[in-house]
Amino acid sequence: MTKVKKLIIACDGESGSGKSTAAKLISKKYGLLLINSGLIYRYCSKLIIKNKPKNIISFLKRKLSTVSYNRITKLNLHTEVISNHVAVLAKNNKVRRIVNQLQIKMISNNNRICVEGRDIASKILSKKPKYDVAFYFKCSLNIASYRRWLDIKKSVSLKEVKKSLKMRTNLDKKRKNSPLIRVKDAILIRTDQLNKKQVLDKMSKSVEKVIKS
Repeated sequence: MTKVKKLIIACDGESGSGKSTAAKLISKKYGLLLINSGLIYRYCSKLIIKNKPKNIISFLKRKLSTVSYNRITKLNLHTEVISNHVAVLAKNNKVRRIVNQLQIKMISNNNRICVEGRDIASKILSKKPKYDVAFYFKCSLNIASYRRWLDIKKSVSLKEVKKSLKMRTNLDKKRKNSPLIRVKDAILIRTDQLNKKQVLDKMSKSVEKVIKS
C-alpha cells in the first residue's frame, strides 16, 4: 500500500461498469477512505421498502442522521428488488439533496479519499473539495449484465438483469438533477476491454502523474 498526504479520486460510471471493484482496488493501493454513494442510495431504498413510510423525506432525514457508513457497507443491498427501486428513487431531487449532504459530511474532513457513484466529479467533488483525478467507467451491456448476474448468484434470469441495468443507466443519464455524465477531464476506463490488473495499472498511472505534479 502506497500512502499519500493528499489524494481525492472521483469514480463515475454506468450501472454494472465495474467502478465499485476498481474504486476498491485503487483505494487499497493508496490507503484511501472509500465511499460508495450508490450504497447509500441502496440503503435508502432498503429502508423504504421495509418500512413503507408515508413521508420518505422526513423518514430518511431521521434514519440517515444516525447511521454510520461502516454499517451500510455490511448490509446486503445488491438485490434486484432494491436495484429496481433505487433506479426510480435516485431521480427524486429531495432524496438526492439528503444523500449529497451526508456524503459531503463524510468527506469534508478527509483529504485522502475515493468517492464512487454517478455524479461525483460533476457534483459532489466538483468544487470544495475538488477531485485530483476523475475516472469514468464504461462496459458493454452484455458483459455488465453477465457480471452482475454472477454477483447475485443467478437468483434471477440474465434477461431480467440486463433489462434492469439498461433501465437504470437510461434513468441515470436522463434525469434532470445531476445526470450521469463524463466530465471533460475524466479518464475513460473500458472494463470490458481490460482485466482487473490492467484497470488498476491504468488508474495508477494517472494517479502517479497527479502525485508527482
